[in-house]
Amino acid sequence: MVNSQRQAWVLVGGWPGHQPEEVAEIQAEDLQQEGFRVEIVRDLEKLCDPALMDVDLVVPNWTMGEISSEALRAWLSAVRSGIGVAGLHGGMGDAFRKEPAYQWMVGGQWVAHPGDSGVTYNVHIVDPSDPLTEGMEDFTVTTEQYYMHVDPANRVLATTQFDEVIMPVAWTKTFGQGRIFYCSLGHSPDIVKRPDVRSLIRRGMVYAARSQGEAAL
Repeated sequence: MVNSQRQAWVLVGGWPGHQPEEVAEIQAEDLQQEGFRVEIVRDLEKLCDPALMDVDLVVPNWTMGEISSEALRAWLSAVRSGIGVAGLHGGMGDAFRKEPAYQWMVGGQWVAHPGDSGVTYNVHIVDPSDPLTEGMEDFTVTTEQYYMHVDPANRVLATTQFDEVIMPVAWTKTFGQGRIFYCSLGHSPDIVKRPDVRSLIRRGMVYAARSQGEAAL
């Protein structure tokens, strides 16, 4: 019997300053409300398990850290085959700094956050008619403002301003057959819980997940 419920793995580890356990709880709750079966994964070698091919979405919460070549290769291959990836802040955008192949999949890599967590800035919604941002308005937030290296192939959903530079805050892209969603907001659980931020991330996770009927044969 085929299980029609979509499955998500939430990876938890790396630098503890971003409170990955607490953020993962928020993401898992939202995914469960969207009908996903969620498993918390604390060992990256789990990505080498053939069971990965039955997963529809991987959500990394693993700031910095290292990943084995075998685990990364298995993960990238799975995404190319159609498994989705969605995440936020350093847990996805500053993970595995030594792995440019991972950064290519994500579509960006953290560079700096001038002013640390005390910066108040505007987040501009690029297209309020886009299904991922429909009905959303620009908002102001006080937290880390990420300056990132970004892939020009990204479909940008939201931006912020650094002097004369318009910097993406949230985007989607494809990696093979897999869909990617990233949001640079989320330095702490209180930011993730903000209704505007939480809604954007929740929509992004659902979007990135492999749709029912697309599962690998």
